[in-house]
Amino acid sequence: MSQHPPQPKVNLALTPEYREGYANSVQIQISVWDFRLSFGTAHSDNAEQVTIQTFQSIYLSPQQAKALWNVLGQNLAQYEQTFGHIALEPRSPAPAGPIH
Repeated sequence: MSQHPPQPKVNLALTPEYREGYANSVQIQISVWDFRLSFGTAHSDNAEQVTIQTFQSIYLSPQQAKALWNVLGQNLAQYEQTFGHIALEPRSPAPAGPIH
């Protein structure tokens, strides 16, 4: 039986630049080195156009992106078990073009 070293105590501290925001849009760009998540708010004044106002981009290493994917999956499963299925709206097609 392998013994795992004790986990260090994690102390979360907010920096003076810390901000909270609401996003109903997340755009994801990938490269060999990282993932960029750009958060924004989407709104539509008419049926022909949607405007997305991006307010923050976060870069993650592939390892952190995968860890985020795992923890989001676990939390979404728990949420749905508690509150019921989350239905997704129809998605628009992915933008064409190269991914950098």
